[in-house]
Amino acid sequence: MEYETLIRLGAFASLFALFAGLEALAPRRPRVVPRQGRWFTNIAIVVLDTLTLRALALVVPLLAVGAAVDAQAQGWGLLNAVEWPAWVEIVLAVLFFDFAIWVQHLVSHKVPLFWRFHQMHHADRDMDVTTAIRFHPIEIAASMGLKIGLVYLIGPAAVAVVIFEVMLNGTALFNHANIRLPLGLDAVVRRVLVTPDMHRVHHSIHRHEHDSNYGFALSVWDQIFGTYVAQPQAGHDDMTVGLQWQDDRPTRLVWSLGLPFRRK
Repeated sequence: MEYETLIRLGAFASLFALFAGLEALAPRRPRVVPRQGRWFTNIAIVVLDTLTLRALALVVPLLAVGAAVDAQAQGWGLLNAVEWPAWVEIVLAVLFFDFAIWVQHLVSHKVPLFWRFHQMHHADRDMDVTTAIRFHPIEIAASMGLKIGLVYLIGPAAVAVVIFEVMLNGTALFNHANIRLPLGLDAVVRRVLVTPDMHRVHHSIHRHEHDSNYGFALSVWDQIFGTYVAQPQAGHDDMTVGLQWQDDRPTRLVWSLGLPFRRK
């Protein structure tokens, strides 16, 4: 799709700058570790993730958007078998992919092999806008493989895939950001979207809390399937973010990348 990369990069950079600025002006929680080391590691990780996807494109010629174009050309997928209004297909595709990511996230907590990679995301001792991009390259590659398969299954328009990717990235930046929403506004927004306070519960060191609130964009899935937890038991000011066993090592790039391969 023409201008896809520019659209996604522009939206990401704009929202990253917005939420990072709001964090600097009025942070929700004080930092546990200095920002400089964490940010270097987390930003380096997203660079490696991008390079991983570029390398994956050499092996798998079509990533998610390209797969949507190919599926449409071949007439593959459920949505290519019907003639519904474009907006209906886009809404259905976005809902489908958001639910699929919710399921993927839940599975990454429940299956030990997948958790080994996903825990790198949770090892961050602070939670801010850079936590949203802290995912192991192998997890990112696996997630892209899943998306490609699902694209061929349902056959969405390429524009629907771009809309979903922009929404997913934007809402992840938002709900990981260290910002404070007024309680009344938070209560309204979380009826539809995952808010920072809602997602912070998911980053608690307590197992029963980080096994909740799996949504990245829409909050409805957690409410439907009974995995919604409104507030952390210790409160947002006193809760501990991260993993129970950790220290400052998650601020180191090499240590973070090697985490899935270490024995506890």
